[in-house]
Amino acid sequence: MSQYRKKLIEVALPLEAINVASAREKSIRHGHPSTLHLWWARRPLAACRAVLFASLIDDPEQENVPQALLDYIDRLPTAPGAPLSIDKLKLDYPDLTEAALEIKRVAQVRRIKLFNFIEKLVQWDNSNNETILKTARELILAATDGNPPPALDPFCGGGSIPLEAQRLGLEAHGSDLNPVAVLITKALIELPPKFANMPPINPEARQKLGHTTKWKGAAGLAEDVRYYGNWMRDEAFKRIGHLYPKVQLPKEYAAEEATVIAWLWARTVKCPNPACGAMMPLVRSFAISTKKGKGAWVEPIIDRETKNVHFKVNIGQGNPPEGTVNRRGATCIVCNSAVSFDQVRTEGKAGRMSQKLMAVVAESKSGRVYLSPSQEQVTIAEQAKPTWKPDTILPFNPRDLKTPNYGMQTFADLFTPRQLVALTTFSDLIGEVREKALIEGVSPEYTAALVTYLAFGVDKAADYWSSICSWHSGRDTIRNTFARQAIPMVWDFAEANPMSDSTGNFSGTIEWVTQVIGNSTFVNNGEAKQLDATNAIRGIRRPIISTDPPYYDNIGYADLSDFFYVWLRRSLGKIYPDLFSTLLVPKTQELVATPYRFGGSKEKAQHFFEEGLGQAFSRMRDAANPAYPLTVYYAFKQTESDEDEDDKSGAAIISSTGWETMLEGLIQAGFAITGTWPMRTELANRSVGLGANALASSIVLVCRQRPETAPLATRREFLNALKQELPTALRNLQQGNIAPVDLAQASIGPGMAVFSRYSKVVESDGRPMRVRTALQLINQSLDEVLAEQEGEYDADTRWAIAWFDQFGQNEGAYGTAETLSKAKNTSIEGLVEAGFLLAKAGKVRLLRRDELQADWNPQTDHRLTVWEVTQHLIHALDKDGEKAAATLLAKVGALGEIARDLAYRLYTTCERKAWAQEALAYNTLVVAWPEISRLAQEAKSNIVVQATLGL
Repeated sequence: MSQYRKKLIEVALPLEAINVASAREKSIRHGHPSTLHLWWARRPLAACRAVLFASLIDDPEQENVPQALLDYIDRLPTAPGAPLSIDKLKLDYPDLTEAALEIKRVAQVRRIKLFNFIEKLVQWDNSNNETILKTARELILAATDGNPPPALDPFCGGGSIPLEAQRLGLEAHGSDLNPVAVLITKALIELPPKFANMPPINPEARQKLGHTTKWKGAAGLAEDVRYYGNWMRDEAFKRIGHLYPKVQLPKEYAAEEATVIAWLWARTVKCPNPACGAMMPLVRSFAISTKKGKGAWVEPIIDRETKNVHFKVNIGQGNPPEGTVNRRGATCIVCNSAVSFDQVRTEGKAGRMSQKLMAVVAESKSGRVYLSPSQEQVTIAEQAKPTWKPDTILPFNPRDLKTPNYGMQTFADLFTPRQLVALTTFSDLIGEVREKALIEGVSPEYTAALVTYLAFGVDKAADYWSSICSWHSGRDTIRNTFARQAIPMVWDFAEANPMSDSTGNFSGTIEWVTQVIGNSTFVNNGEAKQLDATNAIRGIRRPIISTDPPYYDNIGYADLSDFFYVWLRRSLGKIYPDLFSTLLVPKTQELVATPYRFGGSKEKAQHFFEEGLGQAFSRMRDAANPAYPLTVYYAFKQTESDEDEDDKSGAAIISSTGWETMLEGLIQAGFAITGTWPMRTELANRSVGLGANALASSIVLVCRQRPETAPLATRREFLNALKQELPTALRNLQQGNIAPVDLAQASIGPGMAVFSRYSKVVESDGRPMRVRTALQLINQSLDEVLAEQEGEYDADTRWAIAWFDQFGQNEGAYGTAETLSKAKNTSIEGLVEAGFLLAKAGKVRLLRRDELQADWNPQTDHRLTVWEVTQHLIHALDKDGEKAAATLLAKVGALGEIARDLAYRLYTTCERKAWAQEALAYNTLVVAWPEISRLAQEAKSNIVVQATLGL
């Protein structure tokens, strides 16, 4: 028997609701913590919130659950949709007594109530809903006997996990080796609670509002950041506004003045053709705007005598010439000579790369205006003379940092002189704000918080004020430096105007920051420290640990964050001397498997990563609270999903080195893996990917400390345990309405729970079983369990399943069908009578859903089959939506749940056969099931009410 109570996350989750909420977060901008400061590959808040909550709450179907928790669950609102009926439970658990079935039914009611609460909890709109959050915290208190553990993320990155722990009422701790990550997490969990409910201190607010107004949460701090940010903008304009003059518009715009939004530049190098020698522009695209009715493009004008190129902007319909740079290299626009990237690199490294103004984008009263460049604009830009620049060398990262190949070796090289002047000016103004506030008597602690957020505004500006920014012709806006997780080489770039009101302006970056501050949470204090993962647990009492460790070399966090570090160090070095004690972000101890840090050796890089992560996991095992599982996010990539050549079952499984290494590392560190939950952030029209959870963007591994006395097991003992335990686990997953697309991955959890509970599983030759082999066996067992569920289907349905597996919806020989019908104890004539088979001219085939009887009524069908019910439900859902499917479900009664189970079985067949469209149909039915079930219950209630009224 387990020494701990199983938590909800170890049994079942409302995964689809969590994934939908996680996906929706991508469209949330204003006020979302991810907009405070850029960080790469953040985990969605919805996923973090759900994982932490479900790691603390006991699953109700077990002994010794605190009665206070059960009582609180019982008081939760009744879940929409009825729980499984006793009759259905009898089919699933034929060996249980009536009393045991009733206990199971009550537990399932409670679990469904928890699921419905989690569905509300994870919604972005409820992130600060005090009613829902109070319920979550009280449930956690009930589950933890009033003593919830502190929470720790030793790889805190962008701070999502500690932030959600704090939101749930836990004492939150985050640590990271990367100082940028630590500062982001401080700004999310540590600074806001210190100044909760304080009024603003800026002179304007004092004069206008005095100290009588109540300021809730961090509204006062946000107001101060907004005030001093605007002060910085005004001061900067006084000092460098002359570098950003307005432009005079043509007569057709009433000759008005307009503010420039962006200057569009093309890099240039000398053509290597001796007969040419022109300074050839390197341009990806000459299109400026491709919006319908607002077309604009750059026309290069060539002076053949002088070999000079200048540019003219054309408005309206036209055919802009092709760019001069593509994947193969460049072309000289003057002489049409092909120029290799090697030649371009040579020119860049020799310091002979320059830039030429192509166009000016301005904002008029009537919208965007696209102007040809002028010498005046160029001359003004050339007046910029920075007095300081970040001249540290860019890290050697040939995969993610491409500019050194072209001579742009330092961080300063990523910016134009005017951009450097702007960034240094705003950075210096942060120091002036600090001095100004201290002179006015503001506390050092509050001043430090204030300028920290202002520095984040400068960092956000830097993301839009580099020469790596490009112009997006489809949206008529600037694309930021980190449009992806790299610093690429950009040929034609966009220079933003910090003084404008459009993309990249400084006031806009401050507004983003203030909105995040205003949405801060204040339940408990938080703490963020700069520590490596092996030391992160010092001084924290038995925490619950949830973490998102780096995954091999997916992202070079340290290398990329140097871009921001150089500006943060200049702005905040005196305030956080320990965080910014080094010239660049520490890299030696960073746990990433980057071969270029090990002389190009993949083996050394892998060994470093595995050893370091193993030490971190071992430390977590020793220090974590044994009452709660450890949860680890694994950065899943679709390309890692493949079919193992040794897997004879034909089912796709996860079999990547990284995946297996992560599992192996946890097991070696002394953990047993009890759950694997695929967390998706890409949900387009409930689309479905084939392969083992091809849609997952991360997988949450749920782990428990394995006892030191864990026994050995033989292969046979492992298989027997799988056969005994996987069916119940699978039932729990299905009853939790897990989408079929996620079932294979989620089933690995209970399968690995069996495998990893042993100190070792040995093969017949005495060798330890590999993780890959265990994954194959788990996958095969899943297929067997799904096949065994056929026992609850009628004979006609069992025939249809077997036929579908072999022929799909194609024709097959009558004789083959007849042989199969005898094996399944049915007949071809009966199958035709059942209404889903066509038998003609010696051939038979399953009817397509659009060929089924249009006015079919299950209540008058004398040969009702689960196959028919499933197909009719899908057809109704696809054709007329959830209400139509619900109307049908209300008529079929308990058979509906069995039909839903069949959808799981048929999905696995489609997945194995790569029938994507058909798989989508079964996945969609299961995903929509909660709503269909709810509507069906409403329909039944209406029928009862109407009948009563009729009496």
